[in-house]
Amino acid sequence: MAMLVQLLTVPHCPHAEPAAAVLRQALDEAGLTDVPVTTVTVDTDEDATRLRFLGSPTILINGRDPFPGAGQPPGLACRLYPHPSGLSGIPPINPIRQALRDAPGTAPEV
Repeated sequence: MAMLVQLLTVPHCPHAEPAAAVLRQALDEAGLTDVPVTTVTVDTDEDATRLRFLGSPTILINGRDPFPGAGQPPGLACRLYPHPSGLSGIPPINPIRQALRDAPGTAPEV
């Protein structure tokens, strides 16, 4: 099974590029340099609901969000991620690394 990695963003999201860099770093560190990241622009409420989009940027690895937002409704919004120093619009790398370790078809030495 090929790994599907997606970065979902709203148009002109200022955190999309930094989030893509963090995601690429995690993939490269995991030895998954050949896995592409597909960017998906979410610009309607219908798409947000269909994709279970909890805000921009959202990362999906094989359809799973490494940052589950229990109880959060999907919608066109900015997304904030908890960091030790506070909230940021850029996701932290450790949950991405863990999601890659848990994804089918990845090497265990991530």
